[in-house]
Amino acid sequence: MLYFSTGPEEQKAKNLARNAHCALTTGRNSLTEGLDLIVEGTAEQVTDPARVEEVIAAYEAKYGAHITSPEGTFHGIGDAFRTGRAVVFAVEPDTAYGFGREGGLFTHTRWTF
Repeated sequence: MLYFSTGPEEQKAKNLARNAHCALTTGRNSLTEGLDLIVEGTAEQVTDPARVEEVIAAYEAKYGAHITSPEGTFHGIGDAFRTGRAVVFAVEPDTAYGFGREGGLFTHTRWTF
């Protein structure tokens, strides 16, 4: 399961309300090395308080409680999730793609779940 967040009135949340199928991407800023990943699936808003707390714990374990300045969206992310100023979505992957770039070689892998 993959998790991400957004504001409840942000365009991302509005788009997901119309069509929950989405793609999550990650990669490096280098065109010559690394691995880019794209994961496709269906997003579902996480509303169970216990599960939200698990997501908060994971965010804060990795980033700390304050990712940005006090004016930023992710300052006090746990409280933003608890009060609804930010919402959490979970994605169960359907398909994933990996694009590798190493030593001048380019690879492409597809996984289905």
